[in-house]
Amino acid sequence: MFAFCRSLNLTRTVISQCCAAADVSSQPLQASALCRSYVRKFSGSRYNVPPSAEFVSRVSGIPTMAKLPYQETADGLDAAFVGVPIDTGTSNRPGARFGPRQIRGESAMLRACNSATKAAPYESLMVADIGDVNVNVFDLKDTCRRIRETYRKIMSAGCIPLTMGGDHTITYPILQAVGEKHGPVGLIHVDAHADTSDMILGEKIGHGTPFKRCVDEGLLDCKRVVQIGLRGPGYSADPFEWSRAQGFRVVQAYECWFKSLAPLMAEVRAQMGSGPVYLSFDIDGLDPAYAPGTGTPEIAGLTPSQVNPAGNTALTGANLLFEMLCVLPNVKYY
Repeated sequence: MFAFCRSLNLTRTVISQCCAAADVSSQPLQASALCRSYVRKFSGSRYNVPPSAEFVSRVSGIPTMAKLPYQETADGLDAAFVGVPIDTGTSNRPGARFGPRQIRGESAMLRACNSATKAAPYESLMVADIGDVNVNVFDLKDTCRRIRETYRKIMSAGCIPLTMGGDHTITYPILQAVGEKHGPVGLIHVDAHADTSDMILGEKIGHGTPFKRCVDEGLLDCKRVVQIGLRGPGYSADPFEWSRAQGFRVVQAYECWFKSLAPLMAEVRAQMGSGPVYLSFDIDGLDPAYAPGTGTPEIAGLTPSQVNPAGNTALTGANLLFEMLCVLPNVKYY
């Protein structure tokens, strides 16, 4: 599961991909004067810039996200990559706890500029890898508490988190922290599943329940919620009825087949308006032919060309996160 929260105006429209639909409001990001004045190695830039594979071997060094510098907190950062390595909330195949580690390893393939959109995020934002939430692999509720407390600190630093999961349970405590700062937010949710169950096997917290819990607690602006790529057999004739009843826009996978998603994303952009938006991309939104490492595969999903990443499951995740970084406010475009 990959996600980010934006709370500022988007300066450029990129509507050919699901990741570029978020559009949010108000003040420009600020990094600390210390970070702004520090000249980074390999680039001569005042920002953190990943070392180029033209000069530094990809297989060398500590595998941080995109080979960016590591720092312990979000202080002074415009955006931060953070891992939440849990799969305690999953009901099918485990293994997502290793997601952040694998994504970081594959992210060595990333480069500094987006050749499709001409975005150059490392020339305009201070970004670093701040490591992982110290989760409790034996206690899901305690893990949610730890996630919530970590994200409170990230949000209080004025930093936008770019999250590597981890199963989809993590969305609930993250949105609790986001809601404390921004109030109800819009949601762009790309997934095979709606994740709106009230209870699974007697438990109210798990990877199939986060958005039900978020609605219960008033964390979502339900008129600004869209779920894209939903599919598969359900427990009832219309498994997405509850979502529609809340005011969510539901776009099932078959509505995305054999077509450009640019018109859809233009509509989603208009629906999001100028308020804060949270983007959540579950890797099973993609067809499992392209991302077989998911815990709950559903056939007939989205294709990489519709969401702009490519590769195996971890490499796809790394590219998705790079695309999210590229559409943050104040990113430089050539």
